[in-house]
Amino acid sequence: MIAPLPPAARLFVSFPALLRQHGLAVAPEQTVSFLSAIELLGPRSLDHVRKAAVATLAPHPEQRERFDALFDAHFLGAIAEPGDEDFASDDEMSVQEDSGSREILQGEEINETGQAATGAEALSMRLLKPLDENETLRRFGRALPEALPRRRGYRQRGARRGATVDLARSLRAAIRHDGEVMSLKKLRRVARPRPILLLIDVSGSMKQRSDANLVLAHTIVQSAPFAEVFTFGTRLTRVTKALRRKRREQALAEAAGLVADWDGGTRIGDALQAFLAVPRFASYARGAVVIVLSDGLERGDPAALVTAVARLSQRAHRIDWLTPLAADPAYRPETEALRLIAPRLASLGNGASTARICRHILSLGGSQAA
Repeated sequence: MIAPLPPAARLFVSFPALLRQHGLAVAPEQTVSFLSAIELLGPRSLDHVRKAAVATLAPHPEQRERFDALFDAHFLGAIAEPGDEDFASDDEMSVQEDSGSREILQGEEINETGQAATGAEALSMRLLKPLDENETLRRFGRALPEALPRRRGYRQRGARRGATVDLARSLRAAIRHDGEVMSLKKLRRVARPRPILLLIDVSGSMKQRSDANLVLAHTIVQSAPFAEVFTFGTRLTRVTKALRRKRREQALAEAAGLVADWDGGTRIGDALQAFLAVPRFASYARGAVVIVLSDGLERGDPAALVTAVARLSQRAHRIDWLTPLAADPAYRPETEALRLIAPRLASLGNGASTARICRHILSLGGSQAA
């Protein structure tokens, strides 16, 4: 059924169409996300509209200047570039209303999880390209094993002080002194790095960061003693096995083939509940440092996300949520879902760049062993 757009929405709906007309790739799901972000933000100013557009429509860095020019031309009435064609008038704008008979897309292959986070999905393939941040990643990889928070392991080793007597060492020392026990040798439990669990949002609103986050995940898997990586959008996918390949290009190519929901919708709560529903996956979170790389623009039921994060926080050592929207110093969680889960997060930090994410993870080493 065709229904006319409300007058207030026409200006926002026409902007993604204007971007497509000028060669910028914008998926229909991103248009829906843009409208949802506008609804969530208010918005209180045009600057909020611009931030929502950048976060959800995800212009490529090389196209950002043209994106801003088209934004100013559309919303501020600035003079467009020569040769720009006139856009359709508001009276011609219409939208197709969902009648409930829309076909549900299904993946031909089953992900390793065996579960889809939602019934309706936008499935696609992508070729991941390593980004030119090699020096940052090299330094991060070298520092990561010692920077991770630590916990007491079950193995013991000799120490000057400890609660347990090392009987073997004590007897050997006594033999050297003709059977006289000079001192009792001690044992102490060895501290070991905590596991790290990385959950990466690959939905349309995170398109600008998805490739870089997977490259970072490869470095973490190669450097950390215990690491697991999952992607989520409209379904959950484990990509750890692919990222264990030493060569980055091969690892990214294999990971890209596993993920079927690139640049689609975002149902974080359903994805986390699918993660917790598989006992083997849920065990990866026990005592782990959980890093979520997502903007938190939840399209599903906020209650599902709140329940999932509550269960996850009971297993994990800590949960850190890093969002590119926090690049703004004045950023505050605007979505209902993020506001509800904020008390259970160890931090809500800046995930706008690889360097900032690396700096945050390296700063977690101050956690005490337990």
